[in-house]
Amino acid sequence: MNEVFGAVHAAVQTAENDPILNISIFGAFVAVTLFIVIRASRNNKTAADYYAAGRSFTGPQNGFAISGDYLSAASFLGICGAIAVNGYDGFLYSIGFLVAWLVALLLVAELMRNTGKFTMADVLSFRLKQRPVRMAAAITTLAVCFFYLLAQMAGAGGLVSLLLGIDEALGQSIVVAVVGLLMIVYVLVGGMKGTTWVQIVKAFLLIGGALVMTIWVLAINGFNLNTLLESAVAASPNGEAILGPGLQYGANPWDFVSLALALVLGTAGLPHVLMRFYTVPTAKEARRSVVWAIWLIGLFYLLTLVLGYGAGALVTPEVIADAPGGVNSAAPLLALELGGPILLGFISAVAFATILAVVAGLTITAAASFAHDIYANVVKKGDVPPDGEVKVARRTVVVIGVLAILGGIGVQGQNVAFLVALAFAVAASANLPTILYSLFWRRFTTRGAVWSMYGGLAAAVILIVLSPVFWGTSTSVFKDTGVAIWPFNNPGIVSIPVGFFLGWLGTITSRKGSEDPRKAAEMEVRSLTGFGAEKATSH
Repeated sequence: MNEVFGAVHAAVQTAENDPILNISIFGAFVAVTLFIVIRASRNNKTAADYYAAGRSFTGPQNGFAISGDYLSAASFLGICGAIAVNGYDGFLYSIGFLVAWLVALLLVAELMRNTGKFTMADVLSFRLKQRPVRMAAAITTLAVCFFYLLAQMAGAGGLVSLLLGIDEALGQSIVVAVVGLLMIVYVLVGGMKGTTWVQIVKAFLLIGGALVMTIWVLAINGFNLNTLLESAVAASPNGEAILGPGLQYGANPWDFVSLALALVLGTAGLPHVLMRFYTVPTAKEARRSVVWAIWLIGLFYLLTLVLGYGAGALVTPEVIADAPGGVNSAAPLLALELGGPILLGFISAVAFATILAVVAGLTITAAASFAHDIYANVVKKGDVPPDGEVKVARRTVVVIGVLAILGGIGVQGQNVAFLVALAFAVAASANLPTILYSLFWRRFTTRGAVWSMYGGLAAAVILIVLSPVFWGTSTSVFKDTGVAIWPFNNPGIVSIPVGFFLGWLGTITSRKGSEDPRKAAEMEVRSLTGFGAEKATSH
């Protein structure tokens, strides 16, 4: 055991002593992706170009972009680390993230594409009162994007710290700030088109890199999964417990139920994923893109099973826990063990590109929501000059970037998969009930929508603030301080039903005839047939 630890420690020292190689690979990635962004941004003339890439992508291209957007630092760094340390319970994240796509495909993708224009609020306010619904939808969008951004920033800090051997909090904070500044440049220059191309390239690299490492790990174990699992059991202080359920959630199974609800229902309410459906020209292409995304994402999550147990076997959970970046360093350390500093540099650069691409997608979604929904439709009531909306969106990008940097510095050391699960819980509580009611319940009213969004958001955020995420444990935001009032790490088990209940309650207490039945009928026809959608989205 000590020999393995010594070998890995020596290898980490080698990587630390070769920061020039790592920075060179990083620099090459940033240069290539910036070149792509600048090339793609030449045609960004209108709001449709900036927000929806001119609706110029095919289904397969958008499928790669969706998987690039969805396979975030949580999928690569967080899940590999969770499987390496907690085994089976870590793999449950993968299953939850993947199953969630079926909800998005069957219930939401095509209907959203037919009904909306740029943002989720376009759909929610279609047949309801514009201003209160747009305001609520924009606020919930910004909240989900902020939680998701925190996760990516935490991943970036841990990753670059591992590469450059930075243990101090100040050094990691500087890294987070650099990632934030790079992200601001990407989005300001490239808009949705540049961001989409970065996500497509990143999806190829991430799935390709994971495939190479998976084949390598299996080759070491004679292409026998049983041998790999035996090695992981031998290296783990928990022994055979890593092969069965209960290691992480056994003490509190309700916490797992809460997490599962958030993961499975959250995807269909994630604004940055929903916004991707508007970058294709037709509803048929939106469907195709989701099918492509499911295959690509499914393949990747199968690879994480091998990578996670491989990291547990070859690197060992103790070394992973002690490394800079903690649990999030499992995949880079496995790359180092397999292929030395060069593979470590490549895989880390891919993970870095992953973070940049996802962060750019989140930022443009948040900026579009603020500029299109709050500024153009609530403040200016639709009376905006042609370039006014995009100007406000660009300014919003800078503000969001600064907030993300400050938040990312605050959550260093947290598992990124766990932080993303909080974003999923907020999306499932605040957005999903209103989306489903709007699309499928003709009686749904403005009061129902506003109560559902604000109530679901408030329930999720209050429970997160009262939970062990913030108080009472060594991994809390306020470390070893106070006692958590709410016992579960994830609020989904309460906040999601609250969102659905408030949407129903608000609707049945609204006075009859308060909404326009013709608009409800038009929305139903358009969402199911696509009739009128092209006209609405082409100008």
